[in-house]
Amino acid sequence: MKIVVLKFGGTSVGSIKRIKNVSKIVISYLKKRYKVIVVSSAMSGETNKLVKLTKQISNNFISSEYDPIVSAGEQVSCALIAGRLNDQGYLARSWQGWQIPIFTQGNYSHSRVVNINKDKIIKFLRKGGIPIIAGFQGINSDHRITTLGRGGSDASAIMIAKFFKAKKCIIYTDVDGIYTTDPNVVPKAKKIKKISYEEMLEMASLGAKVMQPHSIQDARLNRIDIEVKSSLKNVSGSLITKRKNVSSTNIIRGVSFTKNDTKITLVGVKDRPGVAANIFEPLFKNSINVDMVVQNISSNKKETDLTFTIKNEDLIKTEKLIKKNKKIKFKKIIIDRKVSKVSIVGVGMITTPGVTFRMFNALAKKNINILVISTSEIKISVLVDKKNLKKAVDVLHKEFKLDY
Repeated sequence: MKIVVLKFGGTSVGSIKRIKNVSKIVISYLKKRYKVIVVSSAMSGETNKLVKLTKQISNNFISSEYDPIVSAGEQVSCALIAGRLNDQGYLARSWQGWQIPIFTQGNYSHSRVVNINKDKIIKFLRKGGIPIIAGFQGINSDHRITTLGRGGSDASAIMIAKFFKAKKCIIYTDVDGIYTTDPNVVPKAKKIKKISYEEMLEMASLGAKVMQPHSIQDARLNRIDIEVKSSLKNVSGSLITKRKNVSSTNIIRGVSFTKNDTKITLVGVKDRPGVAANIFEPLFKNSINVDMVVQNISSNKKETDLTFTIKNEDLIKTEKLIKKNKKIKFKKIIIDRKVSKVSIVGVGMITTPGVTFRMFNALAKKNINILVISTSEIKISVLVDKKNLKKAVDVLHKEFKLDY
C-alpha cells in the first residue's frame, strides 16, 4: 500500500470552515491513489481550556487523571473530520490511541510511543477507509491513557509513519514552511526548501516554533522525511531530511531566538570538584532544563561565580531548590529575567573558519553586549539583553546573507 500520513495542527482544525478545508486536502491525496492516515490535534485553544479546568480543581492534579482530560480535545476534532468525510461519501472513522492501541512508555504527560498495533488500521485501509487518529495520546502498560507532551501530535504522526512504512509524512500547520528566522521579526526572512534533521533539531531547540525537538529527533532516528506545509494556502513547503540530501551555499541556515530565559548567577560558590554537580542535581531530579552555563575563573582559588540559564516558568521552583540545597554554599543569588538567547545554526560552520568572529564582530558593531556564550558543532548561542533581541536577530540575518 502507498500510505501517506497527514497531520493537522490546532489552527488547521480550529473552526468548522477549516475542518471542511482539511477534508478537501485529504480527498486530494485519495485522488492521487494514496491510502491516507490522518492525525489530528485538538482545535486551537481547546487543550488550554481543559488544562484550566484541572487547575480549578488543584494545582497538583493527579497525573494519571490529568492525561485523559487534556487529551479529550483530539477526540472532538477527529470525529468532526470523520463526519465531514462521511458526509461527502467517503468511509472514515475516528480512532483514539487506546482503540488501536498505540503503546507508550515513560511518565504521564511526557510519554513516548514505543509500539503500535497495526491490525485494525490496516484492515480498515484495505476496505477503502480513512482512519482519523487522535494525536498526542496512547496507553501505557497499565492501559491508562498517556500523553506525549508539547508537540505530541507531531510525534504521533512521525511514529505512525514509521510503523506503517508511509511514503510521506506531511505536517500541516498555519505557516507555509520553515524560515531562516521569524518573519514577524525580520520581514526579509526566507523560506528554507530543504533542511537537515540536525539543523532543524537545533533550530527547534533554540526557539523555532514549527515543531518540537523530540518530534524531529524521532524523525531523525527513524529516517522519516517530514514535509511542513500550510493547510491554509496551496504553496510548496519545507522538507526536513537527511544531511546528504541537502545542498546549500549558505554557511548558516537560520537564526533562532528565545524570549523566555532567566539568567541566574550564584556569587561566591566554593571552587572545588563536585560543587557544580551538587547545584544541578536537584534541578535534574525536578525536570528543570539548564541551558547555558558559564563559570568564572577563580581569582583566589577558593570561590567563584557560576551562571546558568533556565526557562522563566521554572524560576520559582529553581530558586526554592537552590536555597534549600544544603550541599552548596554561596554569598548571594542574582536573577535577571531581562535576557534573551540568540543563536545561529548551520552545518556549514563545521568546515568554515571564522564564523564565531563574524558573529561576535557583527554584534559588537551594533553595540550589543554578549552576556553568556554556548556552542555545539553546528550552532553558536549568545545571551543578550532582551531590549537588544530584535536588533541582534536582524544584524545576524544580514551578516550571514540570509536576506538574499
